[in-house]
Order: sequence, then C-alpha cells, then structure tokens
Amino acid sequence: MNSTGKESRHVNIHIASPVEEVYSYASDPANLPEWALGLGGSIENVDGQWVAESSSMGRVVVTFSPENDLGVLDHDVTLPSGETVHNPVRVIADGAGSDVVFTLRRRPGMSDSDFRRDADMVAADLARLKALTEPGQGPR
Repeated sequence: MNSTGKESRHVNIHIASPVEEVYSYASDPANLPEWALGLGGSIENVDGQWVAESSSMGRVVVTFSPENDLGVLDHDVTLPSGETVHNPVRVIADGAGSDVVFTLRRRPGMSDSDFRRDADMVAADLARLKALTEPGQGPR
C-alpha cells in the first residue's frame, strides 16, 4: 500500500471527434450522469452548486473549471467528509480527433486495490464518453 498519496495514474482514451465537440459535451454538467457513472447516477444544481449522488461516495459537491478554450475539464469533488479531491482532466486535439486524459491521484491511505478500482471506473467512464461523442457510436 502506498500511503503517501503521491502516486498518479493517467487514464486516457482516443475519440475520433473534434476536440471542440468532445469538450462541449463533456463540460456540460447536465451530461455527467450519461457518461461519468463513477461520479454518480444523477447531478443537480442546488443553490448554485452541482450536487451528485454517488452510490459509493454519497452526496458530493462537484465544482468545475470555468469554460475555456484550452480543453481543461478539471473538477473538484467535495466528499461528505469535507475532503476535496482535485481531478485534472484534459481534452487534447489529436489531428481531427481528441485524446481525453484523466489524471487519477492516489489519496493518502488508499490501498492498491482501491486505486486500481478507481482507475478502472475512470476508464469505463471515458469509454462511455467515447461511445456518446464519436461518430456512429451513439447519440449526439
């Protein structure tokens, strides 16, 4: 077990859609329940804050980076304990397509199996994002 919390893992996927389209879809908090199931099955704006209901984490507050032209989809997740987890995410142009990169950071005290489970959930979320935003893969 790595208890320092200093380990990071980059989880990425290539999507055959322009960076603007992927960013536009993924940056809309209302779309999160369709592709980011690791964050929760629902999200709502409550008094100016985005609140998600997660079966594994409980009720969490999600704060998103301001809209930008750089493909930055960073978001902070404030857990019921009050701990805030920063999640760096980038949508990067790759020719006519996009690479989406999520940097997963191990939290202090997190076991190897929990870190692996989180990475697997992020990979599944990115696969759903690909299915929803790539031509011929799903609704747009």
